[in-house]
Amino acid sequence: MSVQRERDEPIYYGDPAVTGGVSVFVDGFDDLFSYEGDDLGLNYTPECSVFRLWAPTSQEAQLVLYDSWQGEASAVMPMTRDIGGTWILTLKGDLEGKFYTYRVWIEDKWNEAVDPYARAVGVNGDRGAILDLRKTDPSRWTEDKPPLYDPVDAVIYELHLRDVSIHPASGIRQKGGFAGFAESGTRGPGGIPTGLDHIAGLGVTHVQLLPLSDYATESVDETKLGEPHYNWGYDPKNYNVPDGSYATDPFVPGVRIKELKRLIQTLHDRGLRVVMDVVYNHVYDGYRANFTKLVPGYYLRYKADGTLSNGSGCGNDCATERKMMSRFIADSVLYWAREYHIDGFRFDLMGLIDIGTMTEIRQRLDELDPSILTIGEGWVMDTELAPERRANQHNSSRMPRIGQFNDGFRDAVKGSIFLHDRKGFISGGSGSESGVRAGVAGGIAYGPGIGQFAQEPQQCVNYVECHDNHTLWDKLLLSTEGSGDEERRSMHRLASAMVLTSQGIPLLHAGQEFMRTKHGVENSYNSPVEINWLDWERCAERQDDVAYIQKLIALRREHPAFRLRSAGEIRASLVFEQSPRGTVAFTLRNHAGGDSASHIYVVYKASKEETPLTLPKLGDWEPLFGGEGIVLLDKEQLIARGIGMTVLAVK
Repeated sequence: MSVQRERDEPIYYGDPAVTGGVSVFVDGFDDLFSYEGDDLGLNYTPECSVFRLWAPTSQEAQLVLYDSWQGEASAVMPMTRDIGGTWILTLKGDLEGKFYTYRVWIEDKWNEAVDPYARAVGVNGDRGAILDLRKTDPSRWTEDKPPLYDPVDAVIYELHLRDVSIHPASGIRQKGGFAGFAESGTRGPGGIPTGLDHIAGLGVTHVQLLPLSDYATESVDETKLGEPHYNWGYDPKNYNVPDGSYATDPFVPGVRIKELKRLIQTLHDRGLRVVMDVVYNHVYDGYRANFTKLVPGYYLRYKADGTLSNGSGCGNDCATERKMMSRFIADSVLYWAREYHIDGFRFDLMGLIDIGTMTEIRQRLDELDPSILTIGEGWVMDTELAPERRANQHNSSRMPRIGQFNDGFRDAVKGSIFLHDRKGFISGGSGSESGVRAGVAGGIAYGPGIGQFAQEPQQCVNYVECHDNHTLWDKLLLSTEGSGDEERRSMHRLASAMVLTSQGIPLLHAGQEFMRTKHGVENSYNSPVEINWLDWERCAERQDDVAYIQKLIALRREHPAFRLRSAGEIRASLVFEQSPRGTVAFTLRNHAGGDSASHIYVVYKASKEETPLTLPKLGDWEPLFGGEGIVLLDKEQLIARGIGMTVLAVK
């Protein structure tokens, strides 16, 4: 059967005779044709290679071998139908260095596609590559990782690989990819540390890298890396392979794998864990994706009228609730964790993924390494999946130990990302104090009027800036007409201070420490590198601001009161104090979280005017951070001056 689609050609969903009349669109399809084995894809040894493909709707299946990433096939061999809708072929001898694809006969034509489980590919990802993965392991490839005792101990730094090195003044020799980020000892203007040295020097615990897996040629053509190019990589093509645009030689399949592993080992050696941004909610093209070619109609969601569901805004949504799609996602995540020693996963548009898949991933990661982070965008989005099954903020109670980005806190701090001139707390916006308090409490149900989506602080990722939307500095330029740059600088510092002294998991965007600008570009996913690069000249000019972030991170890491492990601890130790409008004040009491300080007092102040504040009668308060912004009158009174944060402590 076939259905006419938006493209010129019809989409065929297979001959009903092959599946006994059972359509890929009915619930019973999974019961009849799902595969339970753990050998999908290519299993290579020097003695033989075993290929197993899941393609239950095809009438025939073939393995196609090639001698290179381009050119005609060197061999085409039939595969044998096997259990659970799979096809299998075993070839004796050493096939290392060959390339391969699958062909399936659907209705009246052959569809050729890359193995969805491919672990290596040729340039631009159009053919799978056969290689010995052990030969891609670095000379030092250890299982040792920097310790992480609880998710709230993390301080995440979000980064695009190309951004870190591509600036002319980066001091990095191999610009734009894995190898450049792994360089150490690099220096920029005025001798400042750049790249890895700069990031490690901030004191962050995790580097979160925008998508690393192979993405569409339409975004970046790996055969033309000498030409200007840029893309964030949210258009996945081959999920289990690094993208060749970050390799020094994309034409040799093993290079990108080895260079990424070297980078991860280098980051681990420098005390940094690695979070990988993963995009399992959609494919780059619903009509040309490998999934669609091999089992048309199965892997994507469709509306009742037969058109593709498009909650992602990218043309399609993956049907993660289908058994073999869900299984593929979990297998892929575990593969990256095992093969590449990845320490965490950030799920793009997680609200489009089903709860069952996310909880299965969390369970399997716990069996491997409970310290691996899982966080995601739990936005409430429309898709062809029952609302109660979507992995979004509304359903967080059913997804323990999975963090969600706190957009409510973000918008309370700086103003709505959609209304560009809207002010937030830091810029003098009115009525945002309650949203700030909710984020300070880690998004939990703290008390009357204060509560968000989280049951525990590990489920709350607080941030004020990320790769999406305007940078914080650009948002302030849009929303604070009449303010000077020094005033905006104080607002910006206050926002970062709020992220790093709130409960939950804090996330910083690369360059936030030197007030990064993208010159007003809101969505820079394919903007020139000059818009996206980390500007090391700006960093050199703002070393005082970099030092401020370093001190904030050190404050958080030195004081467990800012990293309380449970909602119960937060409710027992965190007390919001009375303070005027335009301020938020709270205490962390009684050696909160085992802190060395008896009590800690924090005040966020967004107004320029001097403001009197009453201190709780808990002892002799002494400045711990930002003391230059206050005058202590006595044990119970202080005057706060200017925009900023002050932290006091009773030893």
